[in-house]
Amino acid sequence: MNPKPSRTEILAAANTRVPDLIGPNLKVLFCGTNPGLYSAAIGHHFGRPGNRFWPAVFAGGFTERLLSPFEDDDFLELGYGLTNIHERASAGMAELSNAELKSGCGRLKAKVLIHAPKYLAVLSIGAYRIAFDDPHAKLGLQPVTIGVTRIWVLPSPSGLNAHHQPAALGRLFAELRAAVEAGRA
Repeated sequence: MNPKPSRTEILAAANTRVPDLIGPNLKVLFCGTNPGLYSAAIGHHFGRPGNRFWPAVFAGGFTERLLSPFEDDDFLELGYGLTNIHERASAGMAELSNAELKSGCGRLKAKVLIHAPKYLAVLSIGAYRIAFDDPHAKLGLQPVTIGVTRIWVLPSPSGLNAHHQPAALGRLFAELRAAVEAGRA
């Protein structure tokens, strides 16, 4: 069992970062907006207990069992990576400026060009619209690529996102998994 960070440790994580989890031949590079303070405090992506990323990944069929944030190396071994549009940890996306999202997008695109995952899955339609300068983007497969990498937009798995409940997130993640497994564009 991994220890829960103290309030002091969580607050001290502001403006720190969580290292990318990227390797060769990724099927999907999952991309959050930026690390939350809890995630930064424990050093693992989507670490806050109320975050629905790991349950959505499991419900979507990417893993055979529900992984914890501390098992992210197992996730990488399955061919899935983790990164963020912007590296700076904060209490929420609202603390990031549009300029930070756009500059983070430039760094993200460089990572994607280097590692060339099959798909980049951006986990926030709002962050995608700002960072990629596409105000009319919809969820799902995007009409643009980064090099050979297809872009797929999913809702934010944050527990604060009331628009998409766990069952809906699982279905949307399963659509991406089906596309990945089918090898379709």
